[in-house]
Amino acid sequence: MAEFKILRGRSRAISRITTLDFRRGNFGLFRDLLGRIPWVRALEGKGAQESWSIFKHHFLQAQDWCILKSKKSSKGSRRPAWMSKELLEKLKGKKEVYRMWKKGLATWEEYRNVVRICRDATRKAKAHLELNLAMDVKDNKKGFFKYISSKRKTRENVGPLLNEVGALVMEDTEKVELLNAFFASVFTAKAGPQETQTLEVGGKVWRKEDLPLVEEDQVREHLGKFDIHKSMGSDGMHP
Repeated sequence: MAEFKILRGRSRAISRITTLDFRRGNFGLFRDLLGRIPWVRALEGKGAQESWSIFKHHFLQAQDWCILKSKKSSKGSRRPAWMSKELLEKLKGKKEVYRMWKKGLATWEEYRNVVRICRDATRKAKAHLELNLAMDVKDNKKGFFKYISSKRKTRENVGPLLNEVGALVMEDTEKVELLNAFFASVFTAKAGPQETQTLEVGGKVWRKEDLPLVEEDQVREHLGKFDIHKSMGSDGMHP
């Protein structure tokens, strides 16, 4: 008679992704650091691309100093969006009262009252969140659709794809390689004559009278059109 022992265990996933924690950011120091830089002298005689690189360098440097980074918590990611710190404390208190009731240290009426309070608080928190999302849907579409997606129970996987020879690709690794090759082919196309000319002009030394005149109102107008709810781009700068 053969005996087998099957060892089962759950590996706990540890998140190593870091993100900027704006709640602990020192924005006063951030403005002060950028305000100390002599921008007129730093950008004098520079073209648009070189000026942008200089500004981006100082901006990201000040961002690293003034805004701390924190790891994304897998526990927090599973927490519903309507779950506040106060409501979480109430739910923990409900569990504690339940343990006391099971041990005979609390009455059924006490536990029932706590359950009703937590139920009402949960319903109000959900309704308050959904009302805010509905009212701010024009300005914060990202948060609205994120909440809608979280309510879906099923997620559709990527279906079978056709490769270059017309064969069906079923394995996930092959799908990833096929999609990566497709996206890479889009961004590695040869530069046209206009782009080549732009690269050649990029090394030109600009004189002060040749620089395009940009008014402060024009810059503020374009900055006012930024959507603050969008994620940062490839430059690492948030709107």
